[in-house]
Amino acid sequence: MIMNDLIVTKIESQNHKKDDFDYFSKMVDDKTENAINTINWSVYSYTPEVSFKMAYNDNFLFLKYKVKENYVMAKVTQDNGPVWTDSCVEFFITPDDNGYYNFEFNAIGTCLLEYGKSRFERRRPGDNIIRKIIRIPSMGFHPFAEKEGNFEWELFVAIPVDTFFCHAIKNFCVMELRGNFHKCGDKLSHPHFLTWNKIETVTPDYHRPEFFGNIKLQ
Repeated sequence: MIMNDLIVTKIESQNHKKDDFDYFSKMVDDKTENAINTINWSVYSYTPEVSFKMAYNDNFLFLKYKVKENYVMAKVTQDNGPVWTDSCVEFFITPDDNGYYNFEFNAIGTCLLEYGKSRFERRRPGDNIIRKIIRIPSMGFHPFAEKEGNFEWELFVAIPVDTFFCHAIKNFCVMELRGNFHKCGDKLSHPHFLTWNKIETVTPDYHRPEFFGNIKLQ
């Protein structure tokens, strides 16, 4: 199976405050757009239009998702809740072969963060860790039931180095990682399961690191 390669470039920010996330969000806009459009399970034929852009600096991984969909929902407000039941974008990543992190966000920025070797062996960090993840959702932070129409929304996230709570990573530098990017909505009226890198399983299963693509911090 052919794995995707993602080259992630660094944002230099000597003249900006380290917490100027509006600046970082604008800088990510200039990066390469990558589609999340692989349909691995044909029974789920509804396909929102989804893409992401990615960058990094010494302290953060930056992601910006862009979504166009006809059905959107964001009911989950508590971090480490079941955000995958809402309109959800995800980032699974590992720096080695010992386990992987899943960063999952609904349309209002509520986050689920876990680490482990499989879907059945997951550890969650404390609130003091997960609240460090910066989230800027274009749809705001207030929950809402499913709506039907023509919706476009974005989510910018800044993932700090210390949210990799099972690793002793001091800063992000030139390194090779592996991971995948997803879009789902398990409890929407039109559920969907899209990926960046192809997953070859019979039923939807994002917890499959053997199908991760290569992510290279340049």
